[in-house]
Amino acid sequence: MPNTKPEAKIFSITQSKTLAEKIATAYGTELGKVITSTYSDGEFQPSYEESIRGTRIFIIGSTNPSSENLMEMLLMIDAAKRASARHITAVLPYFGWARQDRKDKPRVPIAAKLVAKMLEAAGATRIITMDLHADQIQGFFEKPVDHLFASTIFLPYLKELNLENLTIASPDMGGSKRAYAYSKALESDVVICYKQRAKANVISHMELIGDVTGKNVVLVDDMVDTAGTLTKAADVMMERGALSVRAICTHPILSGNAYERIENSKLEELIVTDSIPLKQESKKIKVLSCADLFAEVMQNVHFNKSISSKFLM
Repeated sequence: MPNTKPEAKIFSITQSKTLAEKIATAYGTELGKVITSTYSDGEFQPSYEESIRGTRIFIIGSTNPSSENLMEMLLMIDAAKRASARHITAVLPYFGWARQDRKDKPRVPIAAKLVAKMLEAAGATRIITMDLHADQIQGFFEKPVDHLFASTIFLPYLKELNLENLTIASPDMGGSKRAYAYSKALESDVVICYKQRAKANVISHMELIGDVTGKNVVLVDDMVDTAGTLTKAADVMMERGALSVRAICTHPILSGNAYERIENSKLEELIVTDSIPLKQESKKIKVLSCADLFAEVMQNVHFNKSISSKFLM
């Protein structure tokens, strides 16, 4: 028999099928066939409708709540393991439950670590993800993790805008490292917002560290959930004399009143990826696809080529 490397196969959980189809097209193949059967009580069972014995498979799916997305990913990994797949790579454009990466008060779980262990226990042999909420989550895995940065998607778009007096901003202290990396690439200034929360998703107070007078500001963050932080930051910056405020957020969770807040805000534009499908369209939201990024990395992983250029902030 000829000593050739078998072709990789790409599959998807239900929620991420649109993105997975784009990735498969960019990869140069078709999406694999999976049928999901659902019982009347809501229990479901995915089934591969083609042989995957001895192959490398990529299972694409963001694991944002509801928990069914994570459960479907785990079931598909388990099914692939039991079908004798050679390598099982979980491709998580958005790694859900990542905000629970530490104990920030007594008697709470570290959900990100739990999810990492469940993925490995199910049978994942490699993880590919993008813009983790906290970089140290990579350390929760014993298997290799390829942590990609969406800056390789966003930076070319920002450069095309050709904004004068550009200033990069972080909406909180935790994102300052990301903001400084963008500012270095764009040779711009940096400002940081300092916020205090009354409780989760509720901001009680916000201050601005730095000057935005006469500047075109771009806020940079890894995700946007209720959009409370972004819209509050945009208001503060416009009040302090900014010419315009845009925001870059990799993962558009956009829950609650997020769309309404964005529409009514002083944000000129919210730029996101398609790691999570939008629940509705908005004239203020610009979506840049991450399909080419993942397709290229998946090809390089399959053929044992370097992917270090995609780790650049």
